Amino acid sequence: DHVSLGNEEWNPWEADEKNEQLAAQQRYENNLKMIKSARSPLEQTNLRVQIWGKAAIGLYLWQHIFGGHLEPADVTAQWREGSQKAGKTYFSFITGPSVVPGYFSVEAENVVLVLNGREKAKITYATQWLHYAQTLIRTHKIQHVAVVLLGSEQCNNEWIQPYLKRHGGFVNLLFVTYDYALVNEEDIFQWPLGVATYRNFPVVEPSWSMLHDPRSYLCNFLGTVYKNSSRETLMEILKQDGLDKLCWIAAREQWQPQETNESFKNYQDALLHSDLTLCPVGINTECYRIYEACSYGSLPVIEDVMTHGDCRNSSMYHSAPLQLLKSMGAPFIFIKNWRELPAVLEKEKKMNLEEKIQRRKKLIEWYQNFKAWMRQKFINTLENSFLPSDKG
Repeated sequence: DHVSLGNEEWNPWEADEKNEQLAAQQRYENNLKMIKSARSPLEQTNLRVQIWGKAAIGLYLWQHIFGGHLEPADVTAQWREGSQKAGKTYFSFITGPSVVPGYFSVEAENVVLVLNGREKAKITYATQWLHYAQTLIRTHKIQHVAVVLLGSEQCNNEWIQPYLKRHGGFVNLLFVTYDYALVNEEDIFQWPLGVATYRNFPVVEPSWSMLHDPRSYLCNFLGTVYKNSSRETLMEILKQDGLDKLCWIAAREQWQPQETNESFKNYQDALLHSDLTLCPVGINTECYRIYEACSYGSLPVIEDVMTHGDCRNSSMYHSAPLQLLKSMGAPFIFIKNWRELPAVLEKEKKMNLEEKIQRRKKLIEWYQNFKAWMRQKFINTLENSFLPSDKG
């Protein structure tokens, strides 16, 4: 019975997590029901929403979570747009350098603003957009605003608080990345980091060979190894046991925001040709690599430790880091220390291809359902907040 076998695979080391896993499984099944019972496309459109993509995370929202298309397809185009009907809502999406405050037509009374709040310069730019939206609200050009925010990796997002309605501002809803303590599932929600769309990581369609072919490597890690980080420990452990011979390892000492075509192709090949993808923490535990590995059916092995800063449990979730993924029953391997890795790889060596195929199928199906659930939750949240309620 591969299903039960599959469940055994994820985290065999800590029996006391079984209850948490069962709870996550239950949530996952309930979420699937929610997706399946999503409103039929025959319902009339009651809401028009325009999404202004002013951060790369907008492409993850539109192309990966919504499965939306953009015209033109050229990623360097000055202006790209797409539209889609979902639930009671008609969505249009615009992005590109030509999308500038005051120089495009505002085509809906409801706006989702996708912003980058990761560092000072980005925040300055983001606030210009917020002020523009505020002007449109004051002049009754638009009615509602939601923000999808690439938040600070240390959860220093205080700057946006005054813009929220609860603090006298105008932003109805905030969807923010990382384990932000103020997530309350009322007007502040956690949002997934997703893949590195700023490096043009593509929407990957699962193929037969991706699911069924044997993979040449047990694991991979292509990335930067920072001084005095757990990544150095990881490298030592891989070397001392000769495990680096079984894995695709390419370490560099300096981070590069833009990949060369060759290094990017290498990285995608590594994901496609290894059973596991090692995900050491960086400034935050959550990284693009987790979602990119899922795209290629390579199981993430997560270093499950909190990083420095203000990210932590919220009143809604108590399993930081990676609360969103855990609450959705992510079938990953979670470890607290890279010294646990040799045991994980020993277990890998004993798995046969059929077991690995079942695990890949489970991972890819989970990831597709995760995206569908995020889409449905996003739509429901907007509709519940933006549509007038029927309560008399």
